[in-house]
Amino acid sequence: MSGGMAGRAEGRVGRRAGLTWAVHLSVLLLVVLWTLPTAGLFVTSLRDRDQIAVSGWWTALATSTQSLVFRAPAGEGEVEEAGRFVLRGTVLDGGAGRVTAFGTSSRAPAAFGPGETADLGDGVRLTVAADGGYELSGPQSFKAGRGQRIFHTAEVPPRFTLANYAGVLGAAGLGRSFLNSMTVAVPATVIPILVAAFAAYALAWMRFAGRGLLIAAVVGLLVVPLQMALIPLLSLYNGLGQAFGFDPKTYIGIWLAHTGFGLPLAIYLLRNYMAGLPREIIESARVDGANDFEIFTRIVLPLSFPALASFAIFQFLWTWNDLLVALVFLGAGDDRLVLTGRLVNLLGSRGGDWEILAASAFVSIAVPILVFFALQKYLVRGLLAGSVK
Repeated sequence: MSGGMAGRAEGRVGRRAGLTWAVHLSVLLLVVLWTLPTAGLFVTSLRDRDQIAVSGWWTALATSTQSLVFRAPAGEGEVEEAGRFVLRGTVLDGGAGRVTAFGTSSRAPAAFGPGETADLGDGVRLTVAADGGYELSGPQSFKAGRGQRIFHTAEVPPRFTLANYAGVLGAAGLGRSFLNSMTVAVPATVIPILVAAFAAYALAWMRFAGRGLLIAAVVGLLVVPLQMALIPLLSLYNGLGQAFGFDPKTYIGIWLAHTGFGLPLAIYLLRNYMAGLPREIIESARVDGANDFEIFTRIVLPLSFPALASFAIFQFLWTWNDLLVALVFLGAGDDRLVLTGRLVNLLGSRGGDWEILAASAFVSIAVPILVFFALQKYLVRGLLAGSVK
């Protein structure tokens, strides 16, 4: 009998160990799936635009084969040798690489191998070496022409550059838009936390009539779509602006809007956490003569920091990445345009430049990523609070 019990115990231990490995592998897979797009976006934002066009980011460290077109400068650097005019230069624009074929027409871009001489007619000859150096010679000066086009196929080593970020960060008005986004996101994160903390404490520890209905209303507001409430809220706010004579396109309006949209989740999250705090601590404080405000500020609020931090992550990410509410309550004016709106305008004018798209996207998510990693250790603790006893 003892042998059978030992066997069953060993079986349970083996199954538990297998389950643990399965959980670890699942978590690792989720982490990889979550970080892989961000890593790919970052790598793409640092690559040369020509390499982005011909290969994916996962080949960033490998040599790529590119079909390129170079136009020789018309007469620039021209010299006369033995009665012929000669132009010399490199088709690789000073970069590293190896030319494997070249041509003078788009219909035959690889008609000649490196080192061969192409006869262009009228005594004009073109030679392209494997290192990219070319020699164009002819009996007449090339200064009157438009410049000879040289089609070539090259094996180019990995190229990384910060020019993509320089183009994005150097865009007109981007710095102002960054400050606008910070002006919107920080108060729109702090205000809901302050209001929701008081409301959550009242719903968790204070007894009053209608408390259950208020909790049910908060839960019900979680499913209200923002798009459905946005227009009535805007109409109400504009009506107040006309009645009291103030400009509705102000930061106060968008702070109040984000506060209203964020309060249901904040109250629900904080209330669950505060309700799970040990009752003995609260009762001991009441016995010692502490009132509700003192209990809230000295005991409950410090103990609720994980929940506050977890909500701060969600609210900051939402307000930083928001564009719809910002356009509605602030407008599209150049002095109040947020970062997401500025990048949308930049993408509209540079939509074909993939390197600009990648750099713009990473600039917009850089601050939320820093906030997330700074507070992520509190995220799970805050979300799971109150789920188990």
